[in-house]
Amino acid sequence: QVQLVESGGDVVQPGGSLRLSCAASRSILDFAVMGWYRQVPEKQRELVATRARGGYLDYADSIKGRFRISRDNVKNTVYLEMNSLKPEDTAVYYCYALSASGGVEFWGQGTQVIVSS
Repeated sequence: QVQLVESGGDVVQPGGSLRLSCAASRSILDFAVMGWYRQVPEKQRELVATRARGGYLDYADSIKGRFRISRDNVKNTVYLEMNSLKPEDTAVYYCYALSASGGVEFWGQGTQVIVSS
């Protein structure tokens, strides 16, 4: 069983920055895709940023130029660097991984980000 553990969520003022981390219980090279989604109450979970094993990056239009996904293969950790944060970025952020076969999805427990003055 794969575990994904997020950290780094916090309360930050508009214009501020945060870095979220997602530590996997096994090599992140095993996954076809890893990334981040977010969800606010009464709305569907939405894609924020993903990175495929081949290096393809996918970013939501709303965060392009402000967020960046990266990873550390040695630490088995994926990061989400968030800059110029806006109140509308407030959400629970979930780490996501897709198995190499593409048949199984894994989710972390979520970390709360609040952007407020």
